[in-house]
Amino acid sequence: MIGIVDYGMGNLFSVSKALERIGIPYVISESPEELSQTKGLILPGVGSFKDAMALLKEKKLDEFLYDYVDSGRPLLGICLGMQLLFQESEENGLTEGLSLLKGRVKRIPADGGDKVKVPHMGWNNLAFHQESPVLYGTEEGFVYFVHSYYVAEMDKEALLASTVYSVEIPAVVGRGNIFGMQFHPEKSGRVGMQLLTNFTKAMEQSEAI
Repeated sequence: MIGIVDYGMGNLFSVSKALERIGIPYVISESPEELSQTKGLILPGVGSFKDAMALLKEKKLDEFLYDYVDSGRPLLGICLGMQLLFQESEENGLTEGLSLLKGRVKRIPADGGDKVKVPHMGWNNLAFHQESPVLYGTEEGFVYFVHSYYVAEMDKEALLASTVYSVEIPAVVGRGNIFGMQFHPEKSGRVGMQLLTNFTKAMEQSEAI
């Protein structure tokens, strides 16, 4: 069973439908007690970093996520959910993140013309940088992005795949049992489904629960 964290700012429908397509049972919940019974977690996110962190703290889900990661079970952040894994964001003023990974979230620089517009919206190609269970059997391909901010100044040892849109944008990150995808795997066709499947396999192989 995989848990989808419902803190009020996630695209729960599309993520849950993607899990149904690959045959993975799931629960959508804001309850730490219920989510603690799962073997893996997905932290989705759409909207403002500041608002998302406020909601996580209000529901005490930030504390729960720290304990969950410490248990050894895998956590996957998607889009804004990936950004929340890092130390801080400059969106709407500097806001502290979960600090599970090192890095600062900054606005994508636009070129002032038609080539680079913000938000970054559409399909871009992944380039892989190192091996990871979450990338296993996946070919470099196009995935679907919708975002105005990206992770900068991050630990390169945690960079698994990137794309280029004005700057190099970390697209898949991972360290230990913590993973993140800046794009929407649930909307990214065959490549996205393979990446989600790989995460669920890592979940199933976890011996933490």
